[in-house]
Amino acid sequence: MKLLVCGGAGFIGSNFARIRARDFGDDLVVLDALTYAGRRENLHDVEHAFVHGAIEDPAAVAEAMDGADAVVNFAAETHVDRSISGPDAFVRTQMQGTYVLLEAAREREVRYVQVSTDEVYGSIEEGSFTEASPLSPSSPYSATKAGADLLVGSYAHTHGLEAVICRGSNAYGPYQYPEKLIPLMVLNALHGDALPVYGDGMQVRNWLFVEDFARGIGHALEHGVPGEAYNVGGPDEAPNLHVVKRIIALTGADDDLLEHVPDRPGHDRRYSLGSEKIKRLGWRAQVRFEEGLERTVAWYRDNRWWWEPIRSGAYRDYYERQYGRTLR
Repeated sequence: MKLLVCGGAGFIGSNFARIRARDFGDDLVVLDALTYAGRRENLHDVEHAFVHGAIEDPAAVAEAMDGADAVVNFAAETHVDRSISGPDAFVRTQMQGTYVLLEAAREREVRYVQVSTDEVYGSIEEGSFTEASPLSPSSPYSATKAGADLLVGSYAHTHGLEAVICRGSNAYGPYQYPEKLIPLMVLNALHGDALPVYGDGMQVRNWLFVEDFARGIGHALEHGVPGEAYNVGGPDEAPNLHVVKRIIALTGADDDLLEHVPDRPGHDRRYSLGSEKIKRLGWRAQVRFEEGLERTVAWYRDNRWWWEPIRSGAYRDYYERQYGRTLR
């Protein structure tokens, strides 16, 4: 296929592009605005055409979508903390950007996949969300993702667009920007910096190795029923505190680096996705959390070239604003 991968220079998008180019031989066009978390370095080993632009720009979208068989939309502002302090970018990218992509896909009759998140369902005390669960987002990030999902569903229903939605649980792995929990803790542990854990750290997440998520999105692209949503959940759940303690063990860091900090506003307590629907399409998670975490820690340890420019740049200013301390 000729695939347009929107946000393909980001974390999940670049891993998806790598798998599709390497294992499926797809002809890839990447559209990315190259904001702070989108980097050309993420695609250093992926053969692709590149269009620099935002998904809310109709001209950039038209150029990138020319001749595409399908569009997979990873483009998004994704960090909950940033959505609390600056929600405008989230509304612009998630809502306006998705609208522009849908209009372009409708005009060209192109198959469309929206990459979404378990956070659109909100928090769940026990059991797991299914695709029939009501959407109950609790942050500006998850609210704009839920709004985008509803817009995609409306285009499938009203216009007959071949569109599917793929909602993943907490993805982790190589090329993830270090504002997120696992890479933040890994790099801080390697440098002897404090490991800031929100609240009591017992917020439970359903952990999904990024390559498993990328393959789940590929299954939805190829086999998903238009108009349907598919949950892609990880095989293991673990509280954030347990994850941080395991990172301490894997990096050989000092236990005293762990530091509890005030919880963020509206912090969801537990996410869990049931994935039976996409399993019926033939997808299964292949990487258990312990293995995936070990692989992730090893990747960050071995790829200083990738993260050193981030940690020495504007990320330092963000970290100081967010956590009230500087990095070593």
